Amino acid sequence: MIRLHPYRRPARHHRFGSPEGRPRIDEPAVYIIDYMEFGNPTDRHPEHRNKPLVQAVGTKFFTLIEAEPLPAVRIDILEKVELDPHSKIRRPIPITYDDLTSVARTNLPEAIKRIIIDNERLFVAFFNLSQPVNIRLHALELLPGIGKKTMRHILEERKRKPFESFKDIKERTKVDPVKTLTERIISELMGNEKYYLFVKPPRKQPSTLYLGYLERLYYEELL
Repeated sequence: MIRLHPYRRPARHHRFGSPEGRPRIDEPAVYIIDYMEFGNPTDRHPEHRNKPLVQAVGTKFFTLIEAEPLPAVRIDILEKVELDPHSKIRRPIPITYDDLTSVARTNLPEAIKRIIIDNERLFVAFFNLSQPVNIRLHALELLPGIGKKTMRHILEERKRKPFESFKDIKERTKVDPVKTLTERIISELMGNEKYYLFVKPPRKQPSTLYLGYLERLYYEELL
């Protein structure tokens, strides 16, 4: 059986944060999912209620964030913004799905879809390397629309020949990998799951099991 190596934390890229002690965001870039020119009056963070504000999703670990755009800088919805010393946004803080505006929630699926497509090789590797969660459940079964029969078919196909692309997965299994991965990641961001394949579970849910596939797959890429 093909198995992923135990996860070992690799050397980190630049962590984007601020000197005021704000949480550091371990993301190389984000996709903007809402831009509020005059802030968000209902935001739980007082500093975001009356000044320009963006909401975004990270391109590596799907971290949801709020941040302030730089003055006089144009930012478009679904624009990819790098998080580096020259970034268009500053003072990012992590938020939850519940903090997202209705506009951000509407744009989130398209942003996640773009991230998945941008990282096709990584997510194809998930279909090739995913493992059982326990004796009754395989990680593949946590994806929407994949039951026992489809899961067994995927395992048979990858044993015959590892998948090479999203197109290859779709043609050989009839599963749309981009669609099913997008739906799963959104569900994990919303919370209330028992198992989390890709997104770290909310701290308020201590009984959940984080499987950490993204971290393990990034580690495989570094070997």
